[in-house]
Amino acid sequence: MKRGAILDLVLTNEEGLVGDVKLKGSLGCSDHKMMEFKMLRAARRAHSKLTTLDFRKADFSLFRDLLGRIPWDKVLEGGRTQDSGLVFKGHLLQAQEGCIPTQKKSGKNTKRPPWMNKELLGKVKHKKEA
Repeated sequence: MKRGAILDLVLTNEEGLVGDVKLKGSLGCSDHKMMEFKMLRAARRAHSKLTTLDFRKADFSLFRDLLGRIPWDKVLEGGRTQDSGLVFKGHLLQAQEGCIPTQKKSGKNTKRPPWMNKELLGKVKHKKEA
C-alpha cells in the first residue's frame, strides 16, 4: 500500500453481486495487498437459459433475399469504417432474426456444439487415445 491509499471500488457487472470485502496481508515482498470478498448468490440468476441459432431450420433463400434488397452503396456511402460496420451488423442481425430460428440448449448438450454428433465424438475420442 502506498501511503495509505486503498482500493475502495470493486467493479462488477451487476449491483449487489459482491459483498464483505476485506483487506488481507501483502503478496510476498510486494506493496500490493490481497483482497477477500464473497460472491452473493441472491444477485445471481437461478438458471441461465442458453439459446443458439438453429441453422438446420434456417431459411437461407429468404436471408439472401433480404440482404440482397438493401442498396449497400447508398447505405454505406460516406460513413467511416466503424460506422459502416455497425450499419452492416444491424442489417445482418435483423435479417438473421427473421430467418434463423433459435433453439434452447438442454443441459445434456450444453458442453458440446450442436454439430458434434456421435461419429465426430468417436473420432475425437480415438484421437485422444492415440
